Amino acid sequence: MVRFAAILTGTLAGALPSFHRYSAALQSSGIVWNDKTLDGWLKDPQHLVPGNTMTFQGIGNDQQRADLLAFLKDATRPGHAPRQSAQQGGPGGMMGMMGGAGSVPNLRKLGPEDRVQTIQYCADTYKVTTADGRTRDFWERNLRFKTDSSEDGPEKGAPAIVDAGMMGDRADVIFAGPEEISTYVEKKC
Repeated sequence: MVRFAAILTGTLAGALPSFHRYSAALQSSGIVWNDKTLDGWLKDPQHLVPGNTMTFQGIGNDQQRADLLAFLKDATRPGHAPRQSAQQGGPGGMMGMMGGAGSVPNLRKLGPEDRVQTIQYCADTYKVTTADGRTRDFWERNLRFKTDSSEDGPEKGAPAIVDAGMMGDRADVIFAGPEEISTYVEKKC
């Protein structure tokens, strides 16, 4: 929500120093965020800033955009925290199931059941063994390798596994840096 608070107070698009992945198109757009420009962004990001890297397709419905803008203004008021609902990612909410905010824990504070010890690969299957001795099989398309170098990311040499699907058949193995990935995956049948 901090990003939206900054957006709604007249800041230059692509200039928030705490976010490092703005596209060159957004950074050079010269757009100052206000109700009109944010509405245009929410309607069609590619139309407002051609060449930006936002994967969001936009919201065509005028009333839905107006409702979202009203919510963002309210939610980002200083000292105000919105009530969480199922759609907002509260416990068991839709956003949690879809990987929304709050769905990934601090990866430095996980138990042994979420700490990866070994990863073996054979044919089309990965076998991930955690520090508690449990081994889970994943079809190669259902296991993703990711990195997180933030303060909430895993310690170096202690990758984490986080469920990613609703049926227990998908997961992300998250490493402290990309150089660790090849040291953990062993081809063994």
